[in-house]
Order: sequence, then structure tokens, then C-alpha cells
Amino acid sequence: MEIKQSKTVSPDEDRLRAKYQEEKNKRLRPDGEGQYLEATGAFEDFVKDPYVAEPEQRGAVWEEVDVAIIGCGFGGLLTAAYLRKAGIDSFRMFDQAGDFGGTWYWNRYPGVRCDIEAMIYLPLIEEVGTVPKERYASGGEIYAHCQAMGRHFDLYKQALFQTKVTGLGWDENLARWIVRTDRGDTVRARFVTVSQGPLSKMKLPGIPGIESFKGKMFHSSRWDYDYTGGSATGGLTKLGDKRVGLIGTGATGVQIVPVVSDYAKELFVFQRTPSALDVRNNEPIDPAWFGGLPEGWQEERMENFLAILSSVPQDRDMVSDQWTDFWKRLVVLMAQHKLSAGDEHPQHIMQIVDDEKMNELRARIDDEVEDPKTAEALKPWYNYLCKRPLFSDRYLKSFNKPNVHLVDTAGKGVEAITERGIVANGEEFELDCIIFATGFDVGAAAYRVGGYDVIGRGGLSMDEKWSTDLRTVHGTQLNGFPNFHIVGGFAQGTTAFNFMHPLSIQAEHAVALIAKCLDRNIAAMEVTPEAEDRWLALMEENHNMALQRYFEECTPGFLNNEGDTESKPSFLGGNFGGGTIEYRRIIRHWRENELEKDTAVTYAETEA
Repeated sequence: MEIKQSKTVSPDEDRLRAKYQEEKNKRLRPDGEGQYLEATGAFEDFVKDPYVAEPEQRGAVWEEVDVAIIGCGFGGLLTAAYLRKAGIDSFRMFDQAGDFGGTWYWNRYPGVRCDIEAMIYLPLIEEVGTVPKERYASGGEIYAHCQAMGRHFDLYKQALFQTKVTGLGWDENLARWIVRTDRGDTVRARFVTVSQGPLSKMKLPGIPGIESFKGKMFHSSRWDYDYTGGSATGGLTKLGDKRVGLIGTGATGVQIVPVVSDYAKELFVFQRTPSALDVRNNEPIDPAWFGGLPEGWQEERMENFLAILSSVPQDRDMVSDQWTDFWKRLVVLMAQHKLSAGDEHPQHIMQIVDDEKMNELRARIDDEVEDPKTAEALKPWYNYLCKRPLFSDRYLKSFNKPNVHLVDTAGKGVEAITERGIVANGEEFELDCIIFATGFDVGAAAYRVGGYDVIGRGGLSMDEKWSTDLRTVHGTQLNGFPNFHIVGGFAQGTTAFNFMHPLSIQAEHAVALIAKCLDRNIAAMEVTPEAEDRWLALMEENHNMALQRYFEECTPGFLNNEGDTESKPSFLGGNFGGGTIEYRRIIRHWRENELEKDTAVTYAETEA
């Protein structure tokens, strides 16, 4: 039966769509993504590591290894763990940070916590032996798990921390990647994996006068506890006589506000776009119950969560939280319309569920925020998935405190920063401290996040490779760059709300290919231009136009390139459109059945 677009749209729906469009238009800016600054040059102090008192003193390393792993967050940790499991022990790890952890090393701001259940977010939890204290783990607990992975897989001896990779170059004669660093290291590696994640390269707002402020300024990913006192769990007693300004009301700001409001003399929260906030309902995990879970429980639980968020019906919901709630509603309504032979278009059915959910979230604000004007300003007017949904039991109630002030800019954003403070809505707010919770350049390529050049075969740079368009196979490999693997690549790859799933899939993929090369004595394996063409064709075949249109209509943000979807696709529009489950099936099939067709190989000595 042909599915038709619903012929009836209620007046309430019309008014809501018009309201969404009106609010989107307020926030569109001609500079788009150009409204942000890089933390370089005059702003390089923003990226200094506040957690290392003294730089580690060591001599330069000169060595040859099988694998160089760039990045020691979860992507690098999973790659190293899978290498160990495959019996590949010759590898070297690099990271600018002082320890394992990636985003969880850098982001130690007050209240930092993961919004995905710890039991499916913390990778290899069964093997490592971590027992989460709470259902939604704190940043400190996640950082500790990263360190535990480092110890469990004996990775510390192979990690070079406080070390910035400055260049990667393919040596055709040696069939090796030459890795150079700012510590004078030169490492020859047969294979390279890069895993600088999406929450690594901070964004600063390009607000006029940002360099003129005389007080204290820092980005949330480099929290200055010397200035605030305390730790991520609280105790920010040095803010007791301070007027603090916070710019940014996304995932980070929502976690910071409740804690800072407990201590600051006054807190001014500058809002351009409010977030969609659901309840968190965090709770402790019973160690006895956790210890009684059957072997293999984590993979089963992860798969169940991924399936539900992919709209694949399941017999039961193992996680059963606010994430799965939305998709379960969608599946139920889809089933009801199918049973009743309704003619509602699937996208319209999704819109019904979306409207219901957003109306509930807006009603919650009225219930929790005492001042009607503040409550109205905190209401999000866009579709549920236009921004990453957030969860907090304290954020909204923080605005009932007399020392907390919402400065709603009606979508315009902050106008200027002066020597004394922030100008918004034509008013200057005098401040002692400004905190930027302005997020990260989520779409940046790993080598740009790391700030190094990648030079492939024949002197081809990655910038040159991607100067006209993005060409990859699976978002993980590129013609012209032999033995090079991206782990955590969502551009032409895949992504998921639980990012551990894509990371695990791509780390497993990279290690499986590396193991094949080592087993078969292959010196270099490189995907062909024809393989890139086939993947691009499959990307086009699976492109989700409905999803693309969905984000085109969204309020500006990183998911739709700040509203600029004409010059390049939305964040999710550049992914493989078939979803993470299908993506995993495709690359596993490719490894087993299409590898020889899609790669050119050279052997180290004689053909095996």
C-alpha cells in the first residue's frame, strides 16, 4: 500500500510549526560556524593543561613499532585493548594529555556526568572489573575507568603522554609511517590509527572584546579550580564573593549551573537557545545485583539499547530510561497506524510523538520554575532531536534561587565583552569571572583536532585529499593513505547516541585489518579509488533525505552547521544513512568478502 502524507494538519500543529520557524529565524547568523574562534595564538592559554603541575622530563624516543595509536581517549584505549586481545603487542600510544581519558581527562568541570547509562557506556566493563557507583556515572568515575583500562591491558608503559604529534608522513621506501612529536620523538610504524574525538577541539565564541576582559576567563574543559576552589563534586568556596557569568546552556552548562549556583555570590546565565531537558532519575547501583549479572550481559544490554534507538522492536527494554522512552513511543504509534491501516506518513507519525514529548518537557518547566517570565524563556521551541536531549533534576530549579539570573538574549546571543563584564540586551553585567561552556568543533577531522599534518603516498596531504570533497571507505580509510585507520570517524562513517558503539565497531575493524596484514606479511594495504566510488554510491543510496530535511528545519546548532545546510550536509546527513546496525554488518561483510577487490596490497618479502 502506498504511504501518503497526512492530509489533515490541526490548527495547533500549524501554530507550533510557525513558532518553531520563528524561533529558528531569530537564531540564524550570517557568519554560521564562523562565529567561533580557535584557541590558538592570542587564545592559546585557554588550552593549557591545568592538571599537570610540571611537564614530564624524558628523552626523545626513537623506535619502530607495528602500530602507532594517536589519541588516548576511549577510541585509542579500545584500539589498544583489541590489539592486546589479538596478540599484537608492538604499539606506541600518543596524547597531549597527562593520562588516559580523552574528553574525560579534560572535562572535569563541576557536575560533569555522562547522560548514557554507565553499564552500556563504560567499555569492556566486565573484563576490566569496574563496578559503577551510579547508573549515570560522574566524569571522575569515567576517568578512573579509563585509567583502569590502562592498567588492565598494561598500556601505561606504551603511552607517551604530554606529547603532541606534529606530523605523520608515509615513507614509500620503508613502507612505514613516520610519526614526529614536539618532544623530539621519531617513531616508525607499519600502521597508524587516529582517535582524536569529537569533544576535543574547544570552541570559543567570537564575541567582540573577548580579549579585553580584566577578570578571570576559562573554558569549561579547562576548569580552573585554583580560582574557584573545590572539585568536580563541589566545594567551590572561592566563588563566595564572586559574580560569575556563564555563556552556554547546552550539555555542559546544564551540569555546571546547579553546582556553581550553590557557591557563587551571583550567577548570570547567558542564554541564546534553551535546551530540552528531561528528568535524569539517577540512582545508585547495587553491587550485589551487579555482581550477579550473567557473563556477556554488557554486550547484550548495549545491543538492546542500540536496537531500540534504531526503531527495531524488542521483546524488552533492558535500559528503560528517557532515551528509550521516545523511540518506544514511536514504535508503538507506528504499529497502531499499521494495524488500523492509517494513511499517516511515517514522518508525520514521528512528528506526533515529537510534539507530545516536547509539550511534556515545556510543561515540566512551568511546574519547576517559579517565575513565569523565566519559565517562558527557558522553554525550547524546536523538535526533540534538533539538539542532543539533556537530563537534569536540578538545572531548572536552580533558577528559583535568588542569586541565579537568567539573561535570555532572545536568540541573539551576547553582544560584547568589556573590561568589566558582558553586554547583553544592551545592558552591561559587571562580572569577576566568565566561563565559556561553548562546546567543541564536533565535525573537525581528527588530524585537525590534533593540529598535525598527515602526508600520504606521493606527498599527498590530507588537506589536499579533501580539498574538494570528502572521499573515504566506511569513513575509516582513504586512498593515498596506506595502513591508515580512523577510529571514531562519523563523517561517512556512523554515529550513535551511545558513542561507545561506533568506537567499538571501528576499533574492531582497524585491528582486524591490521591483524590480516601482519598474518599475511602484507607491507601496505590501501583502499582503491574505485572502492571510494562504491562507498560514496552506497552513501548516496542510503542517504536519508527525511533526516536531512529534519535538521534543515532545526534551530541552529552543531547538528546542522549552525543552520548552514546548503554548503555542506548536516552533521548526521554526512553519516552513512542506513544506521549503525547496518553499518556494522556492511563493514564485517566487506572484511570477509570484498577486501581483495577493494584494496591494493604490497607484500613485505614474497607473496604469502
